[in-house]
Amino acid sequence: MYVAETNIRVRYAETDQMGVVYHSHYFQYFEVARAECIRHLGFTYADMEKTGVIMPVVEVNCKYLRPALYDDLLTIKTILKQLPEDHKILFHQEVYNEKKDLLATGNVLLFFMNAATRQRTKMPDTLYQKIKPSFDAGGD
Repeated sequence: MYVAETNIRVRYAETDQMGVVYHSHYFQYFEVARAECIRHLGFTYADMEKTGVIMPVVEVNCKYLRPALYDDLLTIKTILKQLPEDHKILFHQEVYNEKKDLLATGNVLLFFMNAATRQRTKMPDTLYQKIKPSFDAGGD
């Protein structure tokens, strides 16, 4: 299993009249955290695109448990529970406030696709080699 954490401070523009984060902003938080998760491995989305691979989102869901409020410092935990072996990668994400209350959970499914042909492909080997040690014996 691979886990990365990213912190995001709730901005005023992300809240509704009640000072609560509007539901669609969680998907942006998930995206920031996924990009940072990959960056923590020493790889970036830009690196991936240079290999000719893109990662479109094909499915996303979110369960809201408690509200996030204006100026909260959120921790988004991004978890890879399985090592991707084919064209799919599933990110599990959890959002916590500073009190460590679980606010929301979600899953985001992406496909690895050849940018030129738009056909499914495998994860770039460079990224695979960076993630794999987390799944080797004792790594999960």
